[in-house]
Amino acid sequence: MDHSILLYGLSMPLMIAGLAGSVFPALPGVALVWAGMFVYYLLDPANHLSITFLVIQGLMAASSYIADYLITMWGVKKFGGSRAAAIGAALGSLAVFVMGPIGIIAGPLAGAIIGDLFAGNAIKQALKSGAGSFVGFLFTMTYRLIVCGIMISWFIVRIMFA
Repeated sequence: MDHSILLYGLSMPLMIAGLAGSVFPALPGVALVWAGMFVYYLLDPANHLSITFLVIQGLMAASSYIADYLITMWGVKKFGGSRAAAIGAALGSLAVFVMGPIGIIAGPLAGAIIGDLFAGNAIKQALKSGAGSFVGFLFTMTYRLIVCGIMISWFIVRIMFA
């Protein structure tokens, strides 16, 4: 059996699942893309990928997780939410670990609303802050898709032209 078929057969499904995970929060998106590259690195006898490449790709993946919090907080603030609403939205992002995929949307939404109510704002403003957290989620989803696209494109160029 051709060794390259094994390499692609093991690494590409992870990357495709990661790309899907950028849109569907049930999967750890960019982490799966990176894992696919790491599997390829481990099994590639010609070592077409370097440690530097993997580290840079890992930093790109990490940036998407940091962006999840920061962009969600930005969305809340952009919609007039208080600091408490922004912090509530960021903390609400952790709901994914308790509620599963629905927690990635419901957690920040509820966190922003609760935070704004806790800060003494009216329900109308709290709901507006919650909407801002959803807008932030849409922006982070777009960011993850872009990061995954760059990572996969760079990987393909690297292995095709190494």
